[in-house]
Amino acid sequence: MPRLDPTNRSREAIANDKAHGDLAIEQELAQTVLDRNMFRRMTPLLRPVGGHVATVIAIECVIVVTVFLRPWILREAIDHGLSHGARGWKTDPRLLGAMILALALTWAARFALSGVSQFIAGRAAIRVLNELRRQVFAHVQTLSIRYFDRTKLGRIVSRADRDVDTLEPLLIQGPPELLSAVLRCAVSGALLYSIAPGLFWGVACLVPLLAPAIWLFHRLASRNWGRVAERRSRFTSHLVESVNGVRVLQQTGREDLNRGRYQTLLNDFTWTLIRGNVKTSWFPPFTGVLATCGMAIVVVVGSRMMALGGISLGQFAAALFYIYLFLGPLQELGDLFERYAAGTAVAQRIFLLLDTMPEIVDRAEPLQIAQVRGEVEFDRVTFAYDAKRRGPVIRDLSLRVQPGERVAIVGPTGHGKSTLMQLLTRFYEPQEGAVRLDGVDIRDLAQHHLRRHVGVVLQDNVLFSGTVLDNLKLGAPGATDAEVVEAARKLRVDELLRRLPNGYHTEVGPLGANLSHGQRQIVCLVRAYLSDPAVLVLDEATSAIDVQTERRIQQALRELCASRTALVIAHRLATIRDADRIAVIRNGQLCELGSHDELLARGGFYAEIHAAYERGQGAPKSGEAVASEQDAVGRVA
Repeated sequence: MPRLDPTNRSREAIANDKAHGDLAIEQELAQTVLDRNMFRRMTPLLRPVGGHVATVIAIECVIVVTVFLRPWILREAIDHGLSHGARGWKTDPRLLGAMILALALTWAARFALSGVSQFIAGRAAIRVLNELRRQVFAHVQTLSIRYFDRTKLGRIVSRADRDVDTLEPLLIQGPPELLSAVLRCAVSGALLYSIAPGLFWGVACLVPLLAPAIWLFHRLASRNWGRVAERRSRFTSHLVESVNGVRVLQQTGREDLNRGRYQTLLNDFTWTLIRGNVKTSWFPPFTGVLATCGMAIVVVVGSRMMALGGISLGQFAAALFYIYLFLGPLQELGDLFERYAAGTAVAQRIFLLLDTMPEIVDRAEPLQIAQVRGEVEFDRVTFAYDAKRRGPVIRDLSLRVQPGERVAIVGPTGHGKSTLMQLLTRFYEPQEGAVRLDGVDIRDLAQHHLRRHVGVVLQDNVLFSGTVLDNLKLGAPGATDAEVVEAARKLRVDELLRRLPNGYHTEVGPLGANLSHGQRQIVCLVRAYLSDPAVLVLDEATSAIDVQTERRIQQALRELCASRTALVIAHRLATIRDADRIAVIRNGQLCELGSHDELLARGGFYAEIHAAYERGQGAPKSGEAVASEQDAVGRVA
């Protein structure tokens, strides 16, 4: 394992800038900055468990009472259970026995009440944290695609998992413990004052020394835990990306390099933690010194007062306990404030996520089309993923597709073909122009209504854990098993699905890992057919299927597309030739439109593409190609 070396910090300057960039991106997407006022944001989380918190606070108050009974019991035992006469010391066995029993009962009560308090606090913590996780999960599902394209998956996972756990000590344990510390300090101070005001003022003079120390410690701890939370998000993000891309790492032999990068992130996290601890490590010893000074003051002053007859031996012993209870909470402040700093640091990031609003939202009263015919129109559409940093991916493009028409969209990689599908499904919105469905601007339609009638099959679709049947029913939740099987038969893939180890009941694994790429595509095609959309988008949908299998389902696809509008992004000539029209996209613009034979006869760019495919050399590069669409999105690999 690489040695932790502080000199590595110079090499990590770029990585640190990148970390700040990740947080800056999140703030940009949220259109706000980290909210420093966490009390206002976290208080509503405790309202559903207010009764539990109140009960825990009440129990802590009772525990404080049992704590303060012990010095009183000790004083009574000394002053009344012991007496000094001419014949020496005498004891009162009955009183001493009663005091010993009372002392044992206070300890037993404290242990029992502490157990009850922990149980109630634990229940409240589980309820609060699960509700917060639910809120984060539900909110994440509402966010627009741009957020996921620009934010690392691991950072989102970190918010919903580790960051939420970090809030538990602050939200549930923090208030009762802080109240207990304040009560012990206040009550012990009052009782100490009642015994001997001089002792109280001698100890109280130490408090002004503590106030600036608390302020400095809190300031340093808050900054440190903010950095720690950011560094933790970085290595969590890298871990998630490495797990998702493990096949690529192993195939390219990059395991050692990736392991080294992960170790660098861990080193950065570790050194951030160490440096922060160094900056704040002075506080516990400082409070310890104050506590020792306070105890010394009580011993010196109290001994003199007892010698002069100002207080009894029992009162002096009780005063020692009171001073311990008065100064003890000071030593707990370090843990409490550090817990607060850690909790608020992650809470700021959780609420930053919750403050991020969806970019794509429905109108106040969205429209719904009673009977969707399937007419699609791109009307002078211009779109850029990031207008401030890159040029448009789509430039003043107009295209109308008639209901039931099958249009193939072809062109070089990165010139805007798939972006058109993103705009049609309203995952993004154009900066200029409009996309219409049956003459209605899709921005006026409810998103669920639009996507219910626009089905999409991508090149790399995602399956969810469960059986093949479960995944197929996502397209039609109300469908019976027989209807699902019948849909597969119509697409002529029933035999292929039955060949799986358990047929339709085969577990697909996480993200469909138990199936081949081609088998996943077949499941997605059947799922799209079951949803019965008016407009079907096939974005390289058969690219992962071998030629023989594709031929088997080609006729079924023709039947599937015959009764609905179909937009097909494809490179295989067989798929392109079957289209009613072919739209050629070049540099984000519609440069040619017509049937296969018409475009070949023109001898233009499509003819060049066709000739290149015929030679088996792929599509030629046309001038200065724009950046790939995924790069334009700004996704961090």
